[in-house]
Amino acid sequence: MTLINTLALIVSMTLLYSTPLIFTSLGGTFSERSGVVNVGLEGIMVMGAFASVVFNAEFSATFGNWTPWLSLLAGGLVGVLFSLLHAVATVTLRADHIISGTVINLMAPALSVFLLQLMYGQGAVNNVNSFGLQNVPLLADIPVIGEIFFQRIRILAYVAIVIAVLCWFIIFKTRFGLRLRSVGEHPQAADTLGINVYAMRYYGVLISGLLGGIGGASFTQTISGQFRLGTIAGQGFMAMAAMIFGKWSPLGAMGASLFFGLAQILPIVSNNIPFLSHIPDVLLQIAPYVLTIVVLVAFFGKAVAPKADGINYIKSK
Repeated sequence: MTLINTLALIVSMTLLYSTPLIFTSLGGTFSERSGVVNVGLEGIMVMGAFASVVFNAEFSATFGNWTPWLSLLAGGLVGVLFSLLHAVATVTLRADHIISGTVINLMAPALSVFLLQLMYGQGAVNNVNSFGLQNVPLLADIPVIGEIFFQRIRILAYVAIVIAVLCWFIIFKTRFGLRLRSVGEHPQAADTLGINVYAMRYYGVLISGLLGGIGGASFTQTISGQFRLGTIAGQGFMAMAAMIFGKWSPLGAMGASLFFGLAQILPIVSNNIPFLSHIPDVLLQIAPYVLTIVVLVAFFGKAVAPKADGINYIKSK
């Protein structure tokens, strides 16, 4: 392969594997900016992935080429429902955030496989209509740059990047974002100014469910093409690491997600990169998870989370 073809392959695959992480890490950012730790992102991704594939399999004949996009929406809506459980437990019932999220992570895989057996009599189901490779109009014709960045890519990756920029604008440049950040930093002060702390935290968690569900759905609609037990294996935790690495900023989370996406494709592209071709595949396959641990250890102590993150708010205090 030529250098340009190799770079095009690396960029295309990096964007592909980064897309679910971008959506999910953005969701985690909204939740934690509101003061609610959401370690249930893994479980939310599982249910979003499950719902999207079932929707795709059932309604592909009805909606045709629109099916993958609507499957993302289906996954996002199911993610909202599951995040509502977390919101009720943590915001209303004041349960421990970590325990609530862990319950979601434990419940989602078992529930999804049970429903697959109930609906189809098997533990797996495939997409009928998925996102295909596309060229970006006009941009794909740019010499070199177009060939590397805009030819034979899945357009959803660039949609995720646009949404990351939009999320940054919402969190840091709008009144809603200011209120969301205020309840995550000092909920008592926000309450005295007339901000409904409980409502804002519900908004943050539900938005995290929507984006986390879309993240899980995007994995099945672009990468795996099916859902079975183990389809979402650590993606939610990797997205949490990206959120922390990105210092709870949408643009930072996006950048960290691209980094983890690049780590995930190393086993796939290693044969085309001379200095990687001699490394055993097993080392390249565990690289993303090792990097996740390294990032959490190296950056978690240095990154400053919202001050009220993980602390239940009691209005009477």
